[in-house]
Amino acid sequence: MAMPSFDDRTDFEEADRGFVGALEPGVVTGADGREVWNNDQYAFLGGDCPDTANPSLWRQGRLCAKQGLYEVTDGIYQVRGLDLSNMSLVEGERGVIVIDPLISTEVAAAALALYRRHRGDRPVTAVIYTHSHADHFGGVGGVISREDAEARGVPVIAPSGFLEHAVSENVYAGAAMTRRAEFMYGVGLPRAADGQIGCGLGMAMSTGSVSLIPPTLDVTRTGQEETVDGVRIVFQITPGTEAPSEMNFSFPDRNALCMAENATHNLHNLLTLRGAVVRNPHTWAHYLTEAIELFAGEADVLFASHHWPTFGRARLTRFLGEQRDLYAYLHDQTLRMINQGYTGAEIAEAIELPPALERAWHARGYYGSVSHNVKAIYQHYMGWFDGNPAHLWQHPPTESAARYVDFMGGADAVLDKARASFDQGDLRWVAEVVNHVVFADPANKPARDLLADTYERLGYGAENGTWRNFFLRGAAELRGGTPPETINMSNPELSMALSPDQIFDSIAVRVDGPKAWNASVAIDWHLTDLGRRIRTGLSNGVLVQTTPHDDTADLSVTLTKPQLLKAIATADLGGLTTAGDPAAFTRIVGLLAPVERDFAIVTP
Repeated sequence: MAMPSFDDRTDFEEADRGFVGALEPGVVTGADGREVWNNDQYAFLGGDCPDTANPSLWRQGRLCAKQGLYEVTDGIYQVRGLDLSNMSLVEGERGVIVIDPLISTEVAAAALALYRRHRGDRPVTAVIYTHSHADHFGGVGGVISREDAEARGVPVIAPSGFLEHAVSENVYAGAAMTRRAEFMYGVGLPRAADGQIGCGLGMAMSTGSVSLIPPTLDVTRTGQEETVDGVRIVFQITPGTEAPSEMNFSFPDRNALCMAENATHNLHNLLTLRGAVVRNPHTWAHYLTEAIELFAGEADVLFASHHWPTFGRARLTRFLGEQRDLYAYLHDQTLRMINQGYTGAEIAEAIELPPALERAWHARGYYGSVSHNVKAIYQHYMGWFDGNPAHLWQHPPTESAARYVDFMGGADAVLDKARASFDQGDLRWVAEVVNHVVFADPANKPARDLLADTYERLGYGAENGTWRNFFLRGAAELRGGTPPETINMSNPELSMALSPDQIFDSIAVRVDGPKAWNASVAIDWHLTDLGRRIRTGLSNGVLVQTTPHDDTADLSVTLTKPQLLKAIATADLGGLTTAGDPAAFTRIVGLLAPVERDFAIVTP
């Protein structure tokens, strides 16, 4: 397998280019004094790569850990290294346009303050969200308040469908996604050469307050042009690429191109390990081709919402072409092999990238990987079943684990053989078989220790940052050594962005079906601030939304959307106007399952 040259210093030169100044110390705290970001803790990456890290991932970590304000081109700046994502700033006639204000309000405020320290106290004259993931809008409250934006008529620009996707992606399976995100980003792991060294796309996620100001200007079509604070911007809509709602855009008068998160310095995820809907690489490649045709011929610099810019027309055109070929190749070759009868796991082992892509640093699998992206493509087209009848009705993990261990001669025999495999370096096999011992008997400490050692070794060798974090977090949990730290994406502003339909859908997925089989409850909700009437009817364990056409509901409630959110959060209708049986609401609340936010992953 070909590798890029470690002697190639182009990425380091481009990452350092335009440096203006750093935040010193590189630490951001909240109003309560709690640390929400600390980039200084990655200083150890300045040393030589130890044997506890993959040299390629170590290199990526050194690049991503660079922190400060950088000039991209005349009038365009970026703050990097203050969150997982970048904040970009474009100077206009009266102030500054903020692109993607990070995850948390605290780090966004610190980033804007760093910019103003060097460029003057320019007012924010517009905000642009490139797409619907929280690391690109959550810090908006740190650069402008909703009241100030409304009072000054500051446009908030986003691609069509942004609001729906921004608030819905983590609602229905939010608890599971959040729990798995702890593994993906290495939450709770020490920032150290034998711990978390980033996640490939950036270093980590900030942990401050998340906010959201709804867009006031939707970008609905490719070629749409807006002049914002005297700055001309030409947009390209790219739905279904890295996010369901996303856009690239050009600053033609400055020969600069923003590629959002559609072209970054790594192979991205087609299916993020925290869980999501599969992204279609065929669509992704199509929009990269379109971006080349629309913008590359007039751009001298390309910047994105992660990583560092790419300079020079020829270089950025090649970069975009290779990124396009990367996703297109994985898509087309996976389908070719699917049609030859191979399964996702088999294709993931067999597929090889073309040498030109293998030698491109920006095509390395630091965040996504060829292995799990190929499996995602298989899932997209074929689903979970690989066609083998033996896999159609398998026992669940704990049941199959007990049978495997019994068939293999008991736990002691399995561990003896696994230790021999461990010594031989067959770590993937050790992980598979010892996992059975742990699931058959989670109290088996020798099995837990051996599995933890195996995960640790696998993590140290991983080139993919999220794989490393998953392995090391798994090892830590098996040893009981990870502090109870949870990613918190909850915020009243995000809840307020939910539509009533989404609010009731989020309740429907919590109904404990078996407990609710024989329950029949109908409640009419009169939302006076929205002018809507919604009936939620529970029957056969399903909560259904309809439009009421009669007065037969068990309970009728008149309220506003904020009052609805409060009533659901507190399970209390106190102070609201009701007619009928208030116990109807209590009956539904009593049938809702609790949200488990700390469920087991590496043990049953």
